[in-house]
Amino acid sequence: MKTVLALLIAVALVVPRVSKAEEIEVDLELVLMVDVSRSMTERELEIQRKGYAEALRSDAVFAALQSGLLQTVAVTYVEWAGTQEVVIDWRLLHTREDLDAFAEILTSRFDPALRRTSISEALIFGARLIESNEYKGLRRVIDISGDGPNNQGRAVAVARDTVLSKGIIINGLPLLTREGMDSAWHLDNLDIYYESCVIGGPGSFVIPVFDWDDFAEAVQRKLVLEMVSNPPEAQIIPAQSIRLDPTDCLIGEKIWQDRRRYWDSP
Repeated sequence: MKTVLALLIAVALVVPRVSKAEEIEVDLELVLMVDVSRSMTERELEIQRKGYAEALRSDAVFAALQSGLLQTVAVTYVEWAGTQEVVIDWRLLHTREDLDAFAEILTSRFDPALRRTSISEALIFGARLIESNEYKGLRRVIDISGDGPNNQGRAVAVARDTVLSKGIIINGLPLLTREGMDSAWHLDNLDIYYESCVIGGPGSFVIPVFDWDDFAEAVQRKLVLEMVSNPPEAQIIPAQSIRLDPTDCLIGEKIWQDRRRYWDSP
């Protein structure tokens, strides 16, 4: 009996334990993080959903998808403000039918939101989604859009550095439109803020949106850059004017405190 027990222990030490199901290899793990904070109008929320759907159905995005070694990407769509909501959980995109199905879900509903802006917590949430999924991407990317600087949660630069330390790339889609509820929250050169404080990693980039009519085209360009097998070097298309210092990674928190003092004053 002791001999049998010793043999079983020896076998257990030799045979590796399988802690979880074998990961599925893909060209890219992509978290699409889309801003739905209170500065966004219902019209803007709908434009975002439709813009992503239009881009996903485009020939350019399908060609980029097919350019990869495995011709497959894993994507999840998350809407964020002060908190985060997974709208579409991880799905594999390989065929046109896969892209169409993803787009169809996006256009089936949209919800208004009245919440603050925490880019930092959105980045940390996106990193957790990547680290806990069942995929193994040749590249891992968080793609985050937003119409203002961080004003809640941990400091955005701290969150960015934490995510980058995990080997995850961060790209940005800053929205420099002026349709929201209060121009006091607007930051000129938000794209420079994203470059300085939000994005990072090999080939990371910022594509600003100046007009909602250009949103779908910007998303298409962004997805192509993320899905192509050889992404370009880091890049940014700069804005034209500066009102506040866009390289101050705490500018959003400072704007929030200024507004709080205004609200609290007699």
